[in-house]
Amino acid sequence: MKKLLNTLFILSDDAYLSLDGETVKVSYSDGVHKSIPLHILESIICFSYKGASPALMGECAEKGIQLSFYSPFGVFLASVANTTKGNVYLRRAQYRLADKETEKLSVSKNFIIGKLYNEKYVLLRCARDHRLRVDEEKLRNAAGNITRYMKDAEKTTDINSLRGIEGNAAAEYFQVFDEMILQNEESFRFNGRNRRPPTDRTNALLSLAYSSLANDCGAALYGSGLDPYVGFMHVDRPGRKSLALDLEEELRSNYADRFVLTLINNRIIEPGDFIEKDNGAVSLTEEGRKKFFSEWQKRKKSVINHPFLNEKIEWGLVPHVQAMLLARFIRGDLEQYPPFFWK
Repeated sequence: MKKLLNTLFILSDDAYLSLDGETVKVSYSDGVHKSIPLHILESIICFSYKGASPALMGECAEKGIQLSFYSPFGVFLASVANTTKGNVYLRRAQYRLADKETEKLSVSKNFIIGKLYNEKYVLLRCARDHRLRVDEEKLRNAAGNITRYMKDAEKTTDINSLRGIEGNAAAEYFQVFDEMILQNEESFRFNGRNRRPPTDRTNALLSLAYSSLANDCGAALYGSGLDPYVGFMHVDRPGRKSLALDLEEELRSNYADRFVLTLINNRIIEPGDFIEKDNGAVSLTEEGRKKFFSEWQKRKKSVINHPFLNEKIEWGLVPHVQAMLLARFIRGDLEQYPPFFWK
């Protein structure tokens, strides 16, 4: 159990939530009970299969406290909320913001500045930690170029220009990505990003990691009362969770890319864990996918310090915290959306 701002996160899969007077009572299978006053909460995020009592769900709906249920693996299941007091107003504000070019550009800038900062930091950290095994000058030069793109992103007044800046920075970043592959270099050789379908092992891992991260971001947005399909930088398309892709941007390098590099450099995933199809597409075998998702769940449980909240949280909660901060910005509780700057 962890409380961040006005949100209560229930992280144990054996917890059961019930109403106890004016508090939410959290009961565990070992007999431990904890209580939190309802009046200090705006939302409850529950990762337990045991769920909550009807009385608590009714009280949360009455008080306008959003109660969202996820599987222990982070799959969104359902939400309980009084839409008259909650989601409808938040989503209307989201739709209005998405239709205003100036406001849409402002929040999109923060997504991209966060992304570029994290790309730069990933390169510099690799150059520092593995200076005897990598081309340190090449990594630092790429990081310097990305820094200049960050300044361009801050100054731009056009969202299409922002997309161009992001694309140029991504090209700079992926041009040196191969330097960070330290094991099985020949088998995981990276010559640039390709997808739909990925045609080499590293791109296959990156595509699966990005897809998994986008699903986690979409689930976090649902739980925060936002519409994952209406984005700010990514344009609306039928069936595409554009806001989830927006939110994912700043987490790609520090979460997904570093996860893929860990799989390769620690030899968790080996060349034999892949198959090549007749059309040239490369994908993980069934056993390879099991390894991937087992490690993905382990990574989500590792603890970091959230730079904005200055609180220790699990990596898996980062999309939920960022979605919560985005919702606060849209409601007008924050002047700006604070991107996630990894350190």
